[in-house]
Amino acid sequence: MTSSIDRSTILLGEAELRELVPLDLDAIAQIEAAFRSLATEAVAMPPILRLDIPEHAGEVDIKTAYLPGLLSFAIKVSPGFFNNPSLGLPSLNGLMLVLSARTGLTQAVLLDNGYLTAVRTAAAGAVAARWLARHDAKRVAIIGAGEQARLQLKALRLVRDIDHVTVWARDGKRALHYARDCEAAGLECAVADSVSHALRHADIAITTTPSREPLIHARDLHAGLHITAMGSDAEHKNEIAPDVFKAARYVCDRLQQTRVLGELHHAISAGVIAADASFAELGQIIAQQVQGRMSDDDITVCDLTGTGAQDTAIAALALARARATRAGSIFHNDVTL
Repeated sequence: MTSSIDRSTILLGEAELRELVPLDLDAIAQIEAAFRSLATEAVAMPPILRLDIPEHAGEVDIKTAYLPGLLSFAIKVSPGFFNNPSLGLPSLNGLMLVLSARTGLTQAVLLDNGYLTAVRTAAAGAVAARWLARHDAKRVAIIGAGEQARLQLKALRLVRDIDHVTVWARDGKRALHYARDCEAAGLECAVADSVSHALRHADIAITTTPSREPLIHARDLHAGLHITAMGSDAEHKNEIAPDVFKAARYVCDRLQQTRVLGELHHAISAGVIAADASFAELGQIIAQQVQGRMSDDDITVCDLTGTGAQDTAIAALALARARATRAGSIFHNDVTL
């Protein structure tokens, strides 16, 4: 008997995916829905699988999740090989496999080279700001000057009316280039000589670095500040000092992850926070199970380590748009049963 189930697989490259899934309000809504699912549905999301290849400065993360509201789920393979620039290659690449949640058949191979991860990460930052930053926030401090520094600002401007940016980066030339690009886009931007200087008048701060040492300390905080920390996605990375936890309201994307590899991990290791301490997750705030910002004077921190739920959500959006527009190359894998 021949099954009527479609066994075709869509192959999509980075250029096509950039057209199909821009960083826009729809992408932000898709990621917001994924956070809500984590709080309201029986999401299956195993711990991150990490493979280190130290002799080549390589690391590979594998993330996945099944969201009951979606017909597909994604498995993402995300390599980072940090000697690659000396070979004329990018440090980051990767792909996503999209499978049917009903049959397990492969529906799509998304050869995005990390683009979809970049979009969903920036979208998550916008979701955090939407729910935790003051509504009248207009001044942002960007810590770092790489790809996420740019995408986080782009996403933030979709949910808050930002009129001033201050940027700090270890590489002053990159910070200056970032500021010039902001100015060219009609956005006032100043280069700070320190992280403390960058945060001095900020309503929102976004950390986007791979730092191994804390960049923001309790002394840098002031009433009303919101911080989105998205750089600490591995055990050795750390952007927020443990003393911040005593002064700010802490929220995370997934508590079981941030206890192991997020900013919370370092506060626990320092003895500032108990290992079993409970904190709100962003999805719980979106689902209105827990209150986020309680007053304009609150200091809030959202620790984003990146979840498989986000990867499945953005991959599902890409697949739906590919099918709607008949994008990509089709590989037929029909088998007679």
